[in-house]
Amino acid sequence: MAFIDHNRRIHSSLSEINVTPLVDVMLVLLVIFMVTAPLLHTGIQVNLPRTRTGEPQAASSALIVTVDRDGNIYLSSGGRAAHTPITANELPDRLRDELARRPEKRVYVRGDGDTPYRVIAYVLGLCKEAGASVSLVTDVQR
Repeated sequence: MAFIDHNRRIHSSLSEINVTPLVDVMLVLLVIFMVTAPLLHTGIQVNLPRTRTGEPQAASSALIVTVDRDGNIYLSSGGRAAHTPITANELPDRLRDELARRPEKRVYVRGDGDTPYRVIAYVLGLCKEAGASVSLVTDVQR
């Protein structure tokens, strides 16, 4: 649409949208999500033992028992990462409570590769005592 002012100049209205601010905002959001997404997924950092083959990773809604390098035990469920360790005496009762609410009785155990095997074996026994079907999580070597 064009119009003429008093000085006889022709003006036209801009019908274009400036997308530069939109692109800037989208790039900032992309960077934020790229930085925070790995932090939300991992929870407790453990050095998983490497194997040549392995099962698919645990689903985000699965029960996961994590044993770190120092032997601390963490229980995470429903995609929520656990940040507070629990004692070995608390683990069977907490697992029973969580398993009672679920149709599948599978528990994934993530053990640090530097943790002594006796600690991992003890945690596996506690999980089985609570009535869980236990799977070990490993890092598949490619």
